[in-house]
Amino acid sequence: MVQTAIHYFLHLGMPLIIAYLFFRNDYKRVYLILLATMLVDLDHLLATPIFSPNRCSINFHPLHTYYAMAGYVVMLFLPKPYKIIGLGLLLHMLTDLNDCVMTYLNCPQCLVEAPARKIIEWLAKAVKS
Repeated sequence: MVQTAIHYFLHLGMPLIIAYLFFRNDYKRVYLILLATMLVDLDHLLATPIFSPNRCSINFHPLHTYYAMAGYVVMLFLPKPYKIIGLGLLLHMLTDLNDCVMTYLNCPQCLVEAPARKIIEWLAKAVKS
């Protein structure tokens, strides 16, 4: 329950905070753009099954790969609105990575076949210490 609350706060609340703090003059538009970046999850439709509660999406779904994330970083250096889109996509990836780490901390065997297992293990160790 806590993991779900944190996940949705990071997806819905954190973009509002970032939009308001860093783009105050245009925070409503920026917030909507940041929310729109959640459409990146449409790549989950390519997986079988479409939803798996213990699946880590990082480096599993096409738009959640390290290569895609490198493209999102490049977008940060482009003019608006691409910069905001890149920021939203990276926030989304960090949220999903946080979800993977929390799943791993509660159930390491659940992510035995996760493509991002090494980074998840490393982050989980950092969180524990």
